[in-house]
Amino acid sequence: MFGTSGIRGAVGDEVTAELALSVGRALATEGYERVVVGRDVRESGTVLVDALTAGVRECGGDVVDVGVAPTPTVARGVDWLEADAGVVITASHNPATDNGIKLWSPSGQAFDAERRETIASRVETDRYDLAAWDGLGSRSRNDGLLERHVEAIADRVDGLEGLDVVVDVGNGAGSVTADALLELGASVRTLNAQQDGRFPGRPSEPNEETLGDLQKLVGATDADLGVAHDGDGDRMVAVDERGRFVPKDLLLALFAREAVGTGDRVAAPVDTSLAVDDALADVGASVTRTAVGDVYVAERATEPDVVFGGEPSGAWIWPDETLSPDGPLAAAKLAAMAADEGSLASLVDDLETYPIRRTSIEVDDKERVMETVESTVRERYDEIDALDGVRIDHGDGWTLVRPSGTEPVVRITAEARDDERAEALFEDAREIVLEANEESDVAAAE
Repeated sequence: MFGTSGIRGAVGDEVTAELALSVGRALATEGYERVVVGRDVRESGTVLVDALTAGVRECGGDVVDVGVAPTPTVARGVDWLEADAGVVITASHNPATDNGIKLWSPSGQAFDAERRETIASRVETDRYDLAAWDGLGSRSRNDGLLERHVEAIADRVDGLEGLDVVVDVGNGAGSVTADALLELGASVRTLNAQQDGRFPGRPSEPNEETLGDLQKLVGATDADLGVAHDGDGDRMVAVDERGRFVPKDLLLALFAREAVGTGDRVAAPVDTSLAVDDALADVGASVTRTAVGDVYVAERATEPDVVFGGEPSGAWIWPDETLSPDGPLAAAKLAAMAADEGSLASLVDDLETYPIRRTSIEVDDKERVMETVESTVRERYDEIDALDGVRIDHGDGWTLVRPSGTEPVVRITAEARDDERAEALFEDAREIVLEANEESDVAAAE
């Protein structure tokens, strides 16, 4: 029921009021007596919030409704409001047709696998402790979390007087960013700041292809940088003062290098670029790799020598502040880095970049194909990591063969420090997958 980022899917199909009601019941039955609930701007969120809230209350739990708010605001709010759990009704960067449910602990960390499985088991078996008529829980309203989040960011970032920032909110819930930057003294212009769950300004996922307007505006004005969020404000990506989209791996390298000291580690998934390893090696730090998904990055970030966690999707985690990916905090920290350096472009240009190849191969049986791939790879190579798919460390490059979590495809990624080597590693991995798929088809036919 839960993917790596909570429950997510099409409204009226995978995600329904009935499901939200059941999750609310399961939370209260499992002893989460006080639950903070917020949502992004999707219209379907109003129905899902009402249903989930009813489920919590029906089993004796109390709900604090914080309205429309960024996911990291709600995640932080679990601790601020002395609650036992938090729920955000959001599909994050997914299209307007989708919605979802993501659960949070008081630490700001998303529910781990064990807690997710406990809730899923309750829902699947339909076992709840319904309260008597006089034992129903309450529902109250709290509108102060947005301001609290702004204050928390302002307390951790130096003043930004004289800096000019464009914020592309993407018609989503990420207004905290503009408010925090203004509080820090920056000049702020906004794009797509009107909240609208249809996302008319651009698709909810912020990437180079969807941020043309932001790139043009920043490049044509005297802005120092531009930042953009997805629908619920947990992701943050950037555009430098020249209007160039900053590759997400390079953002990860910048944040990581700024956060570490000698001997520190940075948590990042298995598909992270060598650019991050090299940037950290220069300052005596290193990468510890996780499975793909900000949930797994956050879990690794709880280890004492991990001072930062990031995922090239645009999720950035500073564990001494919160274990939730915090897009507004990331925007403010990046703005501070640009202010200190005097140019975001120069920071980016100082980092090494390497050729990377990617493709996806459609398969009928992902599990069987991956079993064959792993067996083949283990026979040929020594440096293997099977944490999430199969990752091969070649010293001067790496390859990753990983099954998609949502589609009938196997994804292949290869990176090296020169084009010829990257192409060779990519073709080798591609042949391994194609051969494994052929073997799988033959076995199925027999």
